[in-house]
Amino acid sequence: MDATTAPHFIPPEMPQYGEENHIFEMMQNMLEQVLIHQPQDPIPFMIEHLRRNNDNVPKIVILGPPASGKTTIAMWLCKHLNSNLLTKENLVEREFSVLSMEAREYYNVYKTIPNAMLIHLIQERMNEEDCIRKGWILDGIPETREQALMIQTQGLAPRHVKVYHTTFDWPPEPEIQNRLVEPDGISELETAQKLMNYHRNIMRILPTYPKILKTISADQPCVDVFYQALTYVQAGHRCNAPFTPKVLLLGPTGSGKKLQAALLAQKYDLVNVCCGKLLKEAVADKTPFGVVIRPFFEKQMAVPDSIIMKVLDQRLSQRDCIEKGWVLHGFPRDLDQARMMNSVGHNPNRVFFLNVPLDSILERLTLRRTDPVTGERYHLMYKPPPTMEVQARLLQNPKDSEDQVKLRIDLFYQNCEELEQFYEKAITLNGDQDPYTVFEYIESGIINPLPEKLA
Repeated sequence: MDATTAPHFIPPEMPQYGEENHIFEMMQNMLEQVLIHQPQDPIPFMIEHLRRNNDNVPKIVILGPPASGKTTIAMWLCKHLNSNLLTKENLVEREFSVLSMEAREYYNVYKTIPNAMLIHLIQERMNEEDCIRKGWILDGIPETREQALMIQTQGLAPRHVKVYHTTFDWPPEPEIQNRLVEPDGISELETAQKLMNYHRNIMRILPTYPKILKTISADQPCVDVFYQALTYVQAGHRCNAPFTPKVLLLGPTGSGKKLQAALLAQKYDLVNVCCGKLLKEAVADKTPFGVVIRPFFEKQMAVPDSIIMKVLDQRLSQRDCIEKGWVLHGFPRDLDQARMMNSVGHNPNRVFFLNVPLDSILERLTLRRTDPVTGERYHLMYKPPPTMEVQARLLQNPKDSEDQVKLRIDLFYQNCEELEQFYEKAITLNGDQDPYTVFEYIESGIINPLPEKLA
């Protein structure tokens, strides 16, 4: 069911529950495994699959030419993700495995391992308890398209595939350089042969993984390569599950929340919900809530949270918000308001903190001016008035004075830490960039699944 297209009313709790518990992905993965393995009795098979609960453990393939640093990155990822490294060497050298013993004997004679035997070694290892619980990282396998297809037919599909280019890690100390020796198998002729085999096979392997492939240039420091790989592994793939965005934008005054909300509403047809504007509209329309709010406005007092929440609850419960989704800004401003919003069932599924330095905010706000004659708004730096005559009559809103701006910024950051802890899956962005660059980051955070926090 899709709340954005269905003609019937779907309670908001249903899609929210589905997304929080990854129901769609769980059913999709289970269906894939049933179709791959085709068990005689699907029900026990599905029950066992659910008991394993390992759809989100690392399942990674790392490929690259000789000396590309892929083994180093694979070892670092294994340590960081607490997973298992699988190479052709450690698969063959395993003790207490009849299949490994046969593979060693075959390799000692023919200096190679048949594809079928290698795939059975991989399957045997992946069916062990530690690989089921912690996942696996295949280093340098598959080597050919045939191996890739055989791995897929066994249902051993990776979730991420990374390909590296060549890099070098030469030790800086002359003493170490002088005592280095050349290992067997890496002479110029042997390396050239390995490179030729790699390039001949890799172009046939890559089409096997069209949607999960990530190419990383390894001609950069190893640490940078590692963090690019780690970021890719922890980022979930885009899912086909129905999704109704409920976006919350948080940030200090002047961080660009209003503009970003307008851009999101325009592109994705979300309902743009500005809390301050809601209260003003309620007063202007003389609604029952507006009558209660008016005295607070007239006395320039803060409207009680309970009243704000009733107005907001009424708006977010309307059909357009439920069907289209919404982008909210201006509320909550502190932990109590966040808890209150959560208690009435309005939980955002994407939260963004826009960070902007104080100097940039002061530049954005304190230089704003209004022409009292025409009502036109100007900015002394970004949109200066056309003539000196216009400039002479410009006025500044008292809220844009430096003292008032600093006061509002301080108030936000007093509550910011608690809000960040409450919205633990929030995405923090640098808001001190071109607005459309910020929008692209927000858009990416909405379209793609939230990063997984792997052990």
